[in-house]
Amino acid sequence: MQASNGKVVVLGYTLTGSKNNEPEELIEKTDDHHPFAFLFGHGGVLPDFETNLASKQKGDKFDFHIKAENAYGNFEKDYVVKVNKEAFMIDGKFDSNRVKVDADVEMRDQEGNPLIGRVLQITDAFVEMDFNHPLAGFDLHFLGDVLEVRDATAEEMDHGHVHGPGGHHH
Repeated sequence: MQASNGKVVVLGYTLTGSKNNEPEELIEKTDDHHPFAFLFGHGGVLPDFETNLASKQKGDKFDFHIKAENAYGNFEKDYVVKVNKEAFMIDGKFDSNRVKVDADVEMRDQEGNPLIGRVLQITDAFVEMDFNHPLAGFDLHFLGDVLEVRDATAEEMDHGHVHGPGGHHH
């Protein structure tokens, strides 16, 4: 059975990435004990990821790269912003439990859409935050094996994601 639309694809892989032509660093490692599973053709993974896995079968190996602009985008300096510290006040006190350096904080943009920002710095007047995706600017390198390809269940198709090992659990 080949990886294609409506199939569950289960992988073991090593994901490394590099920024600015620096040496690759380990980002994620999965294996047959803790696999990664996705529903092919349902938009749950990067388009180039699916393209590189199309028609693969159980036991096939893969080794491919995805450039930053085709992955999570290039790092955008404009996405690093200073937010007035008053935006993080609760009952007149700064929310130091949630807003800490290196913490990811959920916020909303002007249209009410959720955003996740990483806190870079806290001063008396502002909180500097990075709203880039954590992998923005990284050229990605996937190296691994196809562990399984199977038909998705009706429930998985209806929900749009994989259930069970390596997938979403309810």
